[in-house]
Amino acid sequence: MTKVLVTPRSFREGGDAPYRILRDAGLELLENMTGRTLDEDAMCAQCADVAGLIVGIDPVTRRVMASAPKLRAISKYGAGLDNIDLEAAKEHGIAVRAAVGTNARSVAELAVGLMFALARHLVPAGATTKAGGWSRTRGVELQGRTLGILGLGSIGREVAKMGHGLGMRIVAFDPVVEPGAAFLAESGISLATREDVMQAADFLTLHLPLLDSTRNLIDAAALSALKPGAVLINTARGELVDEEALLEALRSKRLGGAASDVFSKEPPDAGHPLLAFDNFVLTPHIGAYTVEANRRMAEVSAQNLVDLLDGKA
Repeated sequence: MTKVLVTPRSFREGGDAPYRILRDAGLELLENMTGRTLDEDAMCAQCADVAGLIVGIDPVTRRVMASAPKLRAISKYGAGLDNIDLEAAKEHGIAVRAAVGTNARSVAELAVGLMFALARHLVPAGATTKAGGWSRTRGVELQGRTLGILGLGSIGREVAKMGHGLGMRIVAFDPVVEPGAAFLAESGISLATREDVMQAADFLTLHLPLLDSTRNLIDAAALSALKPGAVLINTARGELVDEEALLEALRSKRLGGAASDVFSKEPPDAGHPLLAFDNFVLTPHIGAYTVEANRRMAEVSAQNLVDLLDGKA
């Protein structure tokens, strides 16, 4: 029987359907039962005898692939492929597919929720009130503000729809989106250069993949280009932002605030200086962690794996 490995801890929360998809295809299912994300050594050991892999954020490196001679297909539980060495996969003849769009709504809702949290100072207001205080901090409305979006994939488009519905002005940059695309008018999106988006944004939200060209994209120069008091939201990848530059922008009050669901090292070290700022909100990579997204990702990633193993493009 063909063996497949499932590493995401939340896969089992997707219900019975993804398990039926795999078992009806005659696959023998192995699961990550460690309760943690697997490191490279563990991946090498666990993948040694499998033909297929459903993977979350665990590393699928060249070394992992070399240790898995039977591996023919990798199905990503989610959209981002930066933890998979795609060049090595191509060399080894391993097919790769992502569960594109399955977590878009959930991540987009979190991004907008983080905007509200910073606009109304929800985190410090709640903390001080629970501690016995009653200090009312004046916030701002999102209506009428400019929402800048870097990246108009499935998540960026959902954020644009929500922002448009809130009465925000939407400006966005995506190098592969054609100016005449129908969804632009539907969501009130104006395309602009990356530099113009950053200069115009009251709230800047990142929805880009992690590539060599996007690593530390938001550096000191980019942060200095934002208008004073602007807010940065990152629900994509921690490595998109130079955290030292972000620290300085918050310390100098150049930024009005920042929120991130992702960090360059997860979890961050205790005592990381960014965690001391009331206007820096950090959540533990929960953007896709909803009941609905878990179900969609599990079902789609299971079907993708079956299709890839069957040789379906």
